[in-house]
Amino acid sequence: MSDESPKVGILDYGMGNLRSVHRAFIEAGADAAIVEHPHEMESMDALVFPGQGAIVDAMRLLNERGWPPFLKKWIQEDRPFFGICLGLQALFEQSEEGDTAGLGIFKGTVKRFRFPLESGIKIPHMGWNAVKFSQPNDPFLDGICSDSDQFYFVHSYYVLPEEESLVWGQTEYGGERFCTAIRRGNLLATQFHPEKSQSRGLQLYRNFLRGLNSGCE
Repeated sequence: MSDESPKVGILDYGMGNLRSVHRAFIEAGADAAIVEHPHEMESMDALVFPGQGAIVDAMRLLNERGWPPFLKKWIQEDRPFFGICLGLQALFEQSEEGDTAGLGIFKGTVKRFRFPLESGIKIPHMGWNAVKFSQPNDPFLDGICSDSDQFYFVHSYYVLPEEESLVWGQTEYGGERFCTAIRRGNLLATQFHPEKSQSRGLQLYRNFLRGLNSGCE
């Protein structure tokens, strides 16, 4: 890849926090554009799948715009991919939210947080929390301190991958640890929102973009 800014396509399927993600990637050094249809990805180096809201609506809109086959092929070819929040959850087989089928790219389910009423633990999990990464020396984590740097969360559901090797980051909430990031090859996906996580979130985006040039594996 050349020294030019990496071209990043940010998937617009009709919902999601597109503007903040778009601004963050531009600030991180990308030539970023919002794309509505798969054919617009022809000249792009990386695909970003942001999201917030209900997975029921997200999957319906993705299907209406013809994204599922394209997304599966892109990821199977190990092309650079960054999923955010719903963009992580949709990669799995089934979600308890509306008993909705996901893309099924990875085996596993999406579960709702359940805590005893008397615990006083709030759902959704909202605010700042740390992430313990399984590979703290990973080049994608350059400048980020595992288990101490804080990232911003807002979600009521979490992913439960069948493959333990897929789990890249975990976070504790309500006395339990759950998966908050996955990594495989050139694919990263996080439950937290890097674009809302100030300097550490931007650093993660910069590391991802740097990986496009260096071929991080």
